Amino acid sequence: MRAYLPCNASKFAARYAFGACPAQLRYQSTTQKAYESSGTNNDTRLSSFGRTIKDEYATIREKYQTPKHAIVLAHGLLGFDELHIAGKWLPGVHYWRGITNALAANGIEVITASVPPSGSIEERAKALGVQIAKRAGGKSVNIIAGLDCRYMISRLKPESVKVLSLTTIATPHRGSAFADYCFKRIGTDRLPIVYKALKLVHIETGAFEQLTRQFMTEVFNPKTPDAAGVRYFSYGATFTPSIFSSFHQSHRIVEAEEGPNDGLVSVASSIWGGEDGYKGTLVGVSHLDLINWTNRLRWFFWRMTGKKREFNAIAFYLDIADMLAKEGL
Repeated sequence: MRAYLPCNASKFAARYAFGACPAQLRYQSTTQKAYESSGTNNDTRLSSFGRTIKDEYATIREKYQTPKHAIVLAHGLLGFDELHIAGKWLPGVHYWRGITNALAANGIEVITASVPPSGSIEERAKALGVQIAKRAGGKSVNIIAGLDCRYMISRLKPESVKVLSLTTIATPHRGSAFADYCFKRIGTDRLPIVYKALKLVHIETGAFEQLTRQFMTEVFNPKTPDAAGVRYFSYGATFTPSIFSSFHQSHRIVEAEEGPNDGLVSVASSIWGGEDGYKGTLVGVSHLDLINWTNRLRWFFWRMTGKKREFNAIAFYLDIADMLAKEGL
């Protein structure tokens, strides 16, 4: 384990913006004994990242404040707005299932944007800017999105898009150890073959290499500073998967390199926006839970056995809107 070393203000600011965040530095100085307790809920390492959120979003409250401006929802990697598996014969599958309706019912104007699922950050950012400009009609917006939105705000700066805030949720601002692992396993000699195979089934490949820790810390972050006048907020998540979980292997890999994570993205990598911008770590929440894609059969059996549901994605997004309203946005 590396020790936490004091540094002057300029070095501290540089490491925070481009590489390790302050909480990550503190995490690296803790001992592994903190993780010997059973389950994520008892992981004492989480305190180094700030506020922990365990069951505040288990149920939907009766009252939430409504922000003044519209909220844009933009999906992450391999996401979609609406997916039609069987063409016109069956209803489409919504990425933000239940979330858009709940926000709208609370008087919030909701704009959903669909960008190339696995296109490069640059491609996705360009598509995002075009869609927001078209659908927002020049109105100011709060955006819940990821790296492509950071790029759009900082680098593209579309004149017809007025962004008040960006909220990121389990976004790999400093890359992911799982992406590093995948590229190492594939190898540079076989990578072109894999990319060619993916393109044959119409899967773009621009985003994958951009999720590595080296790209994010050495290329993307130094060239993508936060924009003046835009508020940045972020959330992280962590859970302990069962051996049957689809996240079992990826969680283990990220855990070994980066610490607590949601199965794909570490808490340390999720932190963005400074001390005031990081709103907390969701405990016991996986990457899929965050978009309300929780296995409903699992919740059914848990309810039958008396196990309490500790996270409801709809309650979480309503609370983000409530937070934006309280920030005057």
